[in-house]
Amino acid sequence: MIKDLYTEKLNWFKQNERPEVVLLLADNPDLVKIVVAWTSLDVRRASKLTGLPSGSESEAWEWLWENTTYSLKELKEKTGTSLSEIALENKMKPLIGNRIIYPDGTVNSFVERYLREQVVKLFEAKPKRSVKKD
Repeated sequence: MIKDLYTEKLNWFKQNERPEVVLLLADNPDLVKIVVAWTSLDVRRASKLTGLPSGSESEAWEWLWENTTYSLKELKEKTGTSLSEIALENKMKPLIGNRIIYPDGTVNSFVERYLREQVVKLFEAKPKRSVKKD
């Protein structure tokens, strides 16, 4: 029952995403690296879940994260940044607080689309060749 409650709460947040959170990533390469690395990180729900406080939406979100485990060391390695683990943890706060990353290792679907569009733009940007005239 508790495992179903965890999934139920997580799915509610996924169904109520806000597209505006994409703006937090724009022009912030460190946050983008964290989000990209997040999707390949070993993120798990705790084996024994704590009790869900009956309360607000923000309490439910905090409860999900309290019952999530992941390695900051592994995340640091996967981001390839020179950030310390403390700095990395501080950069994650807005990603978690604004529901950009999820406690199951996925990301906000609007963010995911934004990142894919950025990758497509990189591939579409072809260098112009100079034409040699004889």
